[in-house]
Order: sequence, then structure tokens, then C-alpha cells
Amino acid sequence: MRLQSWGRLTDYSVDARAIDSRFTATKQLNERPALSHGAGRSYGDVAISQSVWLTTNLDRFIAFDHKSGHLTVESGVLLGEIQRLFAPRGWMLPVTPGTQFVTVGGAIANDVHGKNHHSAGTFGEHVLSLTLARTDGTERNCSETENKQLFEATIGGLGLTGLITEATIKLKKVDGPWIDSETIPFRNLDEFFELSKDSETFEYSVAWFDCTSKSGHGVFTRGNHSSSTKPLKPNRPKNFPFTPPVSLINRVTLGLLNNAYLLLGVLTKGKKTIPFEPFFYPLDGIRHWNRAYGPKGFFQHQCVLPETAAKVALSELLKLIRKAKAGSLLAVLKTTGERDLPGLLSFGMKGVTLALDFPNHGEKTLTLLEELEEIVVKHGGRMNPSKDATMSPATFEAGYPNRETFLKHKDPGITSLFFERVIERKP
Repeated sequence: MRLQSWGRLTDYSVDARAIDSRFTATKQLNERPALSHGAGRSYGDVAISQSVWLTTNLDRFIAFDHKSGHLTVESGVLLGEIQRLFAPRGWMLPVTPGTQFVTVGGAIANDVHGKNHHSAGTFGEHVLSLTLARTDGTERNCSETENKQLFEATIGGLGLTGLITEATIKLKKVDGPWIDSETIPFRNLDEFFELSKDSETFEYSVAWFDCTSKSGHGVFTRGNHSSSTKPLKPNRPKNFPFTPPVSLINRVTLGLLNNAYLLLGVLTKGKKTIPFEPFFYPLDGIRHWNRAYGPKGFFQHQCVLPETAAKVALSELLKLIRKAKAGSLLAVLKTTGERDLPGLLSFGMKGVTLALDFPNHGEKTLTLLEELEEIVVKHGGRMNPSKDATMSPATFEAGYPNRETFLKHKDPGITSLFFERVIERKP
């Protein structure tokens, strides 16, 4: 079948087959070693290989403890399915990324984070146990007390330690499916940092900013779970119906769209109570929004910058973007907390994450991404593998010091294009 990552940069021809069930997964993986592939929301090549096992059929809920909030599901269950089922019942995922269309297995393999890293860390911190099929025909139960090192290698392990068949995660007790949200426009990055410091008592915080402006003005959003228990209305997302012949995100439209988004933030500033879906997953309101970048697709740059260097590094990154006359419509800043990372390759450190999307203009864009990466490394930051399509092996080694320890636990029968390009260093 033809397989694309979310960035739609390349159309890969792969041998893709579906796992029949969690009971047959180990046998199937042993007979045909291959990388597992979930919902396809990774931006680059981390979930792509010549042969993959689709986890579409691993979509069952197995058990839930109403007292502890412990939920056991198969690895192909989508995060959005968990949210919609349990939020009206007073439980939610403790950590969720910016899209609900991620499988539990993918969330573990990439150790995703959300708007509350400063307060709740990463998804992997809330995984109690998992079952892992290996290509040698064995099945391993992994947790903090059983196969602990393999457990730590699998969380954030990019699918390279085996195929996760099921997992037990701890949900968070909430009053209901609503969020008390506050929107605050800011004039520059100094104000962003002030708002971030003033928002430490809020569970969630995130900012959009205009990376093409000299000031870095934008819109800051923060929120907490609401006590409102009123029922939700059905969510009716719109659909981006086609792929245009050229990217709709370009020099002409970028300024208009950024100004419109800023104006919207100003007009809607203040406090309001909203459903959890538009708060956590605003982009999911438009299905297939990645088509807007046209047939050549787009790159995402996501880095985390240490707290001590964040202001200087951000200033250098934005200066370079303006010099290159490039820009990103989806420019997101979030603060990250001091956490004991659960995985050997977990992304994150105390500081600030920056996420930018760039239309693919070939060599020009590749040069810009390389120069942005150099600034990140110079200031002691790291790149996010689940968003990457261009990271150099040297950058990966600099950002992930547990690389060699991780390789001891990698399943020798599993590979990916990311592994071959970045870790194994294949030409």
C-alpha cells in the first residue's frame, strides 16, 4: 500500500499488513518482523519502514477500575475514543497531545506531551504497565517492577523495542468534560515568559505567536478543569476536501492568516468555559488540514530549549526565520517542567518547546531547518523525533545521551526509516 506521514513529504510504497488480534500478535511478528504503525500522525519517517504491522484491529477496551482510574486497552485504541467515553463519566487522560487521533501505542512509543508538561509531565509517566511482543517470539510484560529497563526503553522508544499489544494507564479524576479557559493577547516574548510564570498554578497553558513579527506578539491560553457537568453537544468537525496544486500557506497568505488569528485572539480574550475537544485539539476541528500545504507537504520543526537559554535561543531562531523570509502559521510555544523522564529517549527538559510548520520549498527549506537545528544544539536543546524529517545523527546523539543504553534493548528485527537515517546512520 501507499503510506504517507502526516507531513505528506513522501509517498512510500510499503508492505503493510494488519495484526489480527493481541492474541496472535507475537506469532505474527515472529513470522514477519516489521515496525508497528498506528494512526499515522507522526510528521516525518519515525513510523515508516519497508514493512509495517498496522494496529488498526487492536482497538478494544479491556478493563477499567472505577476506584483507581486504571484503564487497560489495546494499543490501537485512539486517545480521542478514551476521552469521549470517559470524560462525561468524570475521568480523562492525564496527558494528551494536540491531536486526539493518536493511538495509545503511538503515544507511548513517542512519549507525547501536551499543554501540561509543567504540571503532569509526559504520557509515559502515567503508563503503569504494557505488554510487548518481540520478533524472537517472546511476549514481555513490562512495568516499574517487571522488565523495568525494557519498560523504560519502550516509553519513547519509537516503536523499535517491539510491538505494544496492550497497556494500562492511570486516568485523571475530573468533574466533567469542560475546561475553564482564559485567552490573553501578548505583545512580545518577554510578556509570554511573564504570563508563563504567572500561570504556574494553571494546569494547562500554551501560546500561539507570530514568528514573522519582530516583536513575537501572540495569544496565550491557559485553563483548568471546570466544575461544570452540563452535557456536551455533538462535535461536527469540518473537512478540508482536497489537496490544492500549490501550498495555500505562502508569503501572500501567511501575513493575512497570522493577523486574522491575532485579531481573533483579541476579540475573544477573557475567560470562558469550553468543551475539552476545542481546548485540547483545536486543529482536529478541520479534518485533513495537512492537505492545505499542497502536494509537496510540509516540515515541522519542534525543539525544546533549556530554561537558562530559552530567551536568547528563541531570539536567534526568530531572527533567522525572518532573514530567510520564511514563516509558520502554526507557531506554538509551551513551557516544560522539571521532570524525571520515564523513557530513555523521552523528549523534554525544563524550559520551552517551540513548534513550527514550514511548507516544503525544497533545498531552501532544508537549509533553513539545518540552520535552526544548529541554533538548538548550540544552546543545549534537542529535537523531537516524532516531528522530525531532517535531524542529523550528531544532533540526535547530542540531545539523547541514553542512546547506547537504549540500543541494548532495541528489538534487532525491527527498523524504521528514522532509525536507519539518524541512529544507524545509513546513507
